[in-house]
Amino acid sequence: MKVSSEILSLVPYKTGKPISEAQREYGLKSVVKLASNENPLGPSPKAIEAVEKALKNQNLYPDPSCYELVHLISQKWSISSKKVAIGNGSNEIIDLLIRIFCEPGEAILTSKAAFVAYQVCAQAARVQRFFTPLKLDFTLDLEAMAQFLVESPDKGRVRIVFIPNPNNPTGSYVGREAVRQFLEKVKDLPDLLIVFDEAYNEFVRAKDYSSAQDFMTQFPNVLVIRTFSKAYGLAGFRLGVLLAPDFVVDLFNRVRNPFNVNDLAQVAARAALSDDDFLKRTQEVTWLGLDQIYQGLNDLGLKYVPSQGNFVLFDTQRDVVQVNEALLKRGVILRPVMNYGFQTHMRMSVGTHEENQKALQALLEVLKEVKPK
Repeated sequence: MKVSSEILSLVPYKTGKPISEAQREYGLKSVVKLASNENPLGPSPKAIEAVEKALKNQNLYPDPSCYELVHLISQKWSISSKKVAIGNGSNEIIDLLIRIFCEPGEAILTSKAAFVAYQVCAQAARVQRFFTPLKLDFTLDLEAMAQFLVESPDKGRVRIVFIPNPNNPTGSYVGREAVRQFLEKVKDLPDLLIVFDEAYNEFVRAKDYSSAQDFMTQFPNVLVIRTFSKAYGLAGFRLGVLLAPDFVVDLFNRVRNPFNVNDLAQVAARAALSDDDFLKRTQEVTWLGLDQIYQGLNDLGLKYVPSQGNFVLFDTQRDVVQVNEALLKRGVILRPVMNYGFQTHMRMSVGTHEENQKALQALLEVLKEVKPK
């Protein structure tokens, strides 16, 4: 059976190590996992209660249109329901956008050290991938992106630009004015979609940040992806949101599977979206946790990137494979990010105060054990 070179050479997306796997491999009873940017508070209590009530109806197929959820999002996020589509996590949205708008041989453009799912989905669809470099401060270089789209010999092949803002795994962000200037430079380019991936939108503290949703009216080729996996604590339910022009939503709904979002996910998302107190508590825990991790890394003498997400990228100054192995033996799962081009860096998600402290204490011990490079 013939298989294309793009599929044969595809490196699958690597997830954070599950707790159960670490327990089996290292004989551990207690494990702290701070590797996947999950909400340490769990789901909203209202979401748990709503799911428990809905269990008795799971002999029925879910609403394929996600009607109630779409209209609640429309109300809460101040956008027309015709501009809202629901996906099985952000990954399905990314994958389908590439399948819909890119033909084999065409291309996407994103940044180096941006969310790896963009390139995985593109390669699987036999779509070319182009990258612009990060700035020295680890932020995305929108000026370089605009220059590529205007001047590169390959500019005519690019159909989608993916801009994660804030970015994973760096935690950096691009401010409102830089976004506006970028959109002005590329607004007249034909057959081009600008997709802002805002999975960490709810965690931003920077005063000069704003969601790209604010630009959708002025720039009709702007799309926004949001998720319920992070701030809303529903990663296990797999639910992402696409905010896009009507014609994009129409095409997306033609291509997605009929029951791509299960009933319990819809129920949980509606309840979580209505629980403003839980979202506020999540933000408070995250921001306190970030400051706790910053202080801990400062005490260890390790450089880090100030984050607008619920995680911190830091430089171990050591062989990260050795550091990771030593941490796992101590029951701490962090995330090496060699697949993003960082050979000595790790990403640490914000956990509870106790989880953060245990991870920092384990890191202190490991730094004494593993020699600097």
